[in-house]
Amino acid sequence: MPYVKIEVTREGVTREQKQKLIAGITNLITDVLDKDPSLTHVVIQEIELDDWGFAGEQVSVLREKGITAQKK
Repeated sequence: MPYVKIEVTREGVTREQKQKLIAGITNLITDVLDKDPSLTHVVIQEIELDDWGFAGEQVSVLREKGITAQKK
C-alpha cells in the first residue's frame, strides 16, 4: 500500500493541479512498482512561506527578493 506525501509552498496550487499531481504519481507508482492504484495514497500538504526555508532564508523573504521556483 504505497503512501506518497508531496509538500509544496502555499502559493496558489489549484485544485486541478493537485488532481494532476495525484493522478500522475498514482500512475507512476503503478507503472514502476506494479502497485494497485486503488491502494495508492497521495497526500498534498501546503506549507506557509514563513514555515519553509532554504539557503538560510525563509521562502517568504526569498519571494520578496524576487527569487521563485518558476521555470524561466
